[in-house]
Amino acid sequence: MSQSTPINADQPAIVYGSGRKPDAAIPRPGLDLRRGRVAVVVTDPQIDFLSPQGVSWSVVGQNVTDNNTVENIGKLFAASKDSDVPLFISPHYYYPHDHKWRFEGALERLMHDIQMFDRPGALDLNGFEGSGADWLEQYKPFINDGETVVTSPHKVYGPESNDLTLQLRKRGIEQVVLAGMSANLCVESHLRELLEQGFEVAVVGDATAAAQIPGYDGYEAAITNFRFLASDLWSTGEAIERLAQRP
Repeated sequence: MSQSTPINADQPAIVYGSGRKPDAAIPRPGLDLRRGRVAVVVTDPQIDFLSPQGVSWSVVGQNVTDNNTVENIGKLFAASKDSDVPLFISPHYYYPHDHKWRFEGALERLMHDIQMFDRPGALDLNGFEGSGADWLEQYKPFINDGETVVTSPHKVYGPESNDLTLQLRKRGIEQVVLAGMSANLCVESHLRELLEQGFEVAVVGDATAAAQIPGYDGYEAAITNFRFLASDLWSTGEAIERLAQRP
């Protein structure tokens, strides 16, 4: 089902976020999925973002809960397997040498300060199981099945510093269904880079979430940019339906 005609204010699309604003009068190109050319990409499905035991829960937890993000990512994982659509994970890990950077942006500094996604080394899994860098337990059957591609870690927000694009190209992927954490940082940065690399991208808006603190709503900021940038913005239910019905 293609949606190539512009959407206007009296023709609202699905829009996520606390404002529930009517959609803007901008084009909604849509994305017609093609068998063998589409993949699901999920960023940072890790404890530090998605569990009450994670170090960022105090700022992302409410939005994760409101969006049913944990459950929706799980449903997207299941749909990718049920529909035989390749699943790619782009994780976030920090090793001891990453803490020796001489300058950082604001959220980089915060993540380093709170030891988010820390691991003892690239070749060392000591302490990984159950740590903030680990996957949520319910995701492990999908990620550790021997079929899912786990890329090298991205280091700031986007995939420019990891091998996601290479792995997608080597599999002949041209279209991406994108979800994960967090909406206005890693998800949006992956969206921007994948677009620059020539991929078609639809974002699953309720399979992500972001920090919400007084005066700063990362989720609303991300949703605005998803609508400006992506081919489409889907609910988890819509993504599952489209993955199942692709030609």
